Amino acid sequence: MSNTVSVIDVRTIAPYERHAQIFGRLDALGAGESLQIVNDHDPVPLRMQLEGRAPGQFQWAYLEAGPRQWQIEITKLASKTPAAAEAEDSCCSGGACCG
Repeated sequence: MSNTVSVIDVRTIAPYERHAQIFGRLDALGAGESLQIVNDHDPVPLRMQLEGRAPGQFQWAYLEAGPRQWQIEITKLASKTPAAAEAEDSCCSGGACCG
């Protein structure tokens, strides 16, 4: 995995353009790469939108939590293979839980 980190200070971007720019940057990340967002408020709506759009594909970590500035690091997680995703969704984990 890579540990490349880029930073976007959304305080300098018009509010109506912020999410589009952030999602464009997030879509361009490779597995293990991160985007740090600097904002003047807790971006909870962004997190909800991200989870709705790409559930389980990103890790969200607060680096600074106000009161004047929030800094969040969003890391793209490695993609699961279809077999790994199917095994994770299985209720029996290969029969171990069905006893």
